[in-house]
Amino acid sequence: MSVQILVMGVSGAGKSTVGALAARRLGLGFRDADDFHPPANIAKMSAGQPLCDEDRWPWLDAIGLHLAGHRQRGCVVTCSALKRSYRDRLRGAAPGLRLVWLHGPASVIAARQAARRDHFMPASLVASQFATLEPPAPEEGAITLDVTAPPEALVELAVESLLGRRAA
Repeated sequence: MSVQILVMGVSGAGKSTVGALAARRLGLGFRDADDFHPPANIAKMSAGQPLCDEDRWPWLDAIGLHLAGHRQRGCVVTCSALKRSYRDRLRGAAPGLRLVWLHGPASVIAARQAARRDHFMPASLVASQFATLEPPAPEEGAITLDVTAPPEALVELAVESLLGRRAA
């Protein structure tokens, strides 16, 4: 399968968990967008400061290069991709990019983020993520999944939708 999939959503939505499970289920490679952040971005977020567009562009370009390099064999990548302009930039590198949007109540996601102990992104930045979020427009064709469901169920829904749309 040569599909390229972007699992998107605010920090704490479950992108890494769902993305890794979906990649395994589909036999595709997986990369987490956190791996593409330069040290300055990680330091900024670790200090409780939200990233600005100027911080994000090089990060998005690095993700786009990865996607472009996996056009033939496909892959699953996670990325918050909070704004349409960010998603458009990624689609510029991967024109057939499929979106899986993990969304849910801010209270649920904030609780998940607060429970994390091994991540640089502090729970204090969840509100800034929701403030920045531009939900995918209908023409973006995102598969929208509610994060209150178990990760395995989200993966099954995503895979069914991806395979169904690809077969059409």
